[in-house]
Amino acid sequence: MTQERVLVVRCPTLCTPEQGALEQGALEQGALEQGADRQAARLFERVVSAVMEFCPRVEVVEPGVCAFAARGPARYFGGETIVATKIAAAIARFGVDGRVGIADGMFAALLAAGAATGDAVTFIPPGATPEFLGGQPVSVLDDPDLAGLLHRLGIRTLGDLAGLPEADVASRFGAAGEKAHRLASGRDMRPLDARPPAQDLSVTQEFDPPETMAEPLVFAAKALAERMHATLNAKGLTCVRIQVQATWEDGRESSRLWRHDGLLTAVQVADRVRWQLDAWRTDALGEGPGGVVSLRLTPDQVVRATGQQLALWGEAVVTDRVARAAMRVQALLGHEAVLRPRLGGGRNVSEQVTHRPFGERGELGEKGEFGEKGEFGEKGEPSLPAEQPWPGRIPGAAPAVVYPVTREATVTDLAGQPVTVSGRCVISAAPAQLAVGTGRPRAITGWAGPWPLTERWWDPDAASRRARFQLVTDDGRAWLAAVSDGCWQIEAGYW
Repeated sequence: MTQERVLVVRCPTLCTPEQGALEQGALEQGALEQGADRQAARLFERVVSAVMEFCPRVEVVEPGVCAFAARGPARYFGGETIVATKIAAAIARFGVDGRVGIADGMFAALLAAGAATGDAVTFIPPGATPEFLGGQPVSVLDDPDLAGLLHRLGIRTLGDLAGLPEADVASRFGAAGEKAHRLASGRDMRPLDARPPAQDLSVTQEFDPPETMAEPLVFAAKALAERMHATLNAKGLTCVRIQVQATWEDGRESSRLWRHDGLLTAVQVADRVRWQLDAWRTDALGEGPGGVVSLRLTPDQVVRATGQQLALWGEAVVTDRVARAAMRVQALLGHEAVLRPRLGGGRNVSEQVTHRPFGERGELGEKGEFGEKGEFGEKGEPSLPAEQPWPGRIPGAAPAVVYPVTREATVTDLAGQPVTVSGRCVISAAPAQLAVGTGRPRAITGWAGPWPLTERWWDPDAASRRARFQLVTDDGRAWLAAVSDGCWQIEAGYW
C-alpha cells in the first residue's frame, strides 16, 4: 500500500514539556501562568496559523510539531519542495528555528524534519522512504526498552529490523515489535488524515455567563473528555486524535487538532486544552473577544479498542487515578516532591538509580520522552547506560537500601583488632564483628570480598580507592561496606 505524502514542521525551541498538573491544588498559585511555556504557546500558535495559510487542515502532533497531507498543497503551489520552502520562509519571519521534512508517512516525515538543520528542508523522494529509514538507528523508535534490546541483539538500524520476517519479530517481541517492524518498513500504523466518524461523538459544555478564567475551562475539558471516553468505550472505540473547539463571546471560534501516538486519556486531553488555552488567552483575549461561551471536544479520529495486553506478572502502568494523586502531592509540596526511579549504570550503587520528577515527558504512559541534559540524556535516559559491562561493579542482586550519606562503621577480627586491607587487596584477618555508627557490635556470620575499586586515579582531587565487602550479621541483615584509608563505611543494605 502506497503511503501518503506527509509534510512535518518541527520547531525544536517550541517543544514545550507537558506538565499535566490538572487538580485544583496544582492550578493554584498561577500554575497556568508559567512565562516560558506561555511565550512558546503564543509563538507556536502563530506558526500554526502561518502553516494553515498553505493547508487549512493541519494536525498539531505535539507542542512544537505540526503536520499535514502534502498532496493537495503541492499540486496548488507547484511541487512539494516549493511549498516546503515557502513554509520555512514564513516561519523564519517569526525568528523561529523551523525545520521541514517531507516523506512517505508520518514516521519518516518526523525523522526527516528532525534531520533538517536550521530552516532547511529535508526532502525524501516518493518511494525512497525505505532507503531513508534503513539507515536510521533503532534508537529513533519511541520505545527505548525495545531499542536497547534490539541493539544488544545486533540489530542496530531500522534496515536490519525491516529485513527480518514480520511474523518472527511479532513472535519474539510481541505487539511492540510488530509496530516497530511496520514503522521500520515504511508503513505507518495509522493514516495522517482519517475521515471523521459518521456519527456525532462530540461533547459540548455551555458557559453562562461566559467563562474568562482558564482553570474552570480546563476542569470542564477533563469532565467532557471523561464523558466522551465513556461513550466511545460503550461502542468499543477509542480516540487517538481530537478536535478542541472554543467559541468566544463575540462569535469567534478557535479550534485545533491534537494527535497522540498512544491513547488519549482524560488527563491528557485536559492537559492539551490547558496548553492551547494559554495561547488563545493572549492572542484572542488581547483583541477583546470576551469569555468562552462553549467548549467542544470532537473525536476526529477513532479506532477499534483492542485492549491492552499486560505482561504475565503484570506491568507498570500509570493510571489516571495514580497520576491525579501524584499531581495533588506535587501541587502541595512542589514539582520535585514526587520522583520516579530510573535504573542506570555505574560501578557504585549510588550511581545505579537516578530519579526524575513525576509528570515529565514520558512519565504518564507516553513514549518518546525528553529529559534535561546532565543527569538525563536528551531522551530522558540516565547519563550512565545500564547495558555497559562496568567492571568492578558488585555482583549479584542490588541492595534495597542505599544511604545518601555513607555511615561510619567499625569492623574488627576475633582479637578485637581493626580489619585492614593492603594495597594488594589482602585482608589482615577475617571480619568477626561489625558496629554501625554508635550501635553495639554484632557478630558477622558471613562475608564476601574484597572487591577493589580505583577510580579517577589521574585526578588527585577526585581520585577514589577502596575495597568493598558484603557482610551478614547475626540479626539477619546484610550490609555493603567499604574500607578506604583504614576507615570503614556502610554504603547500602540488603533488606
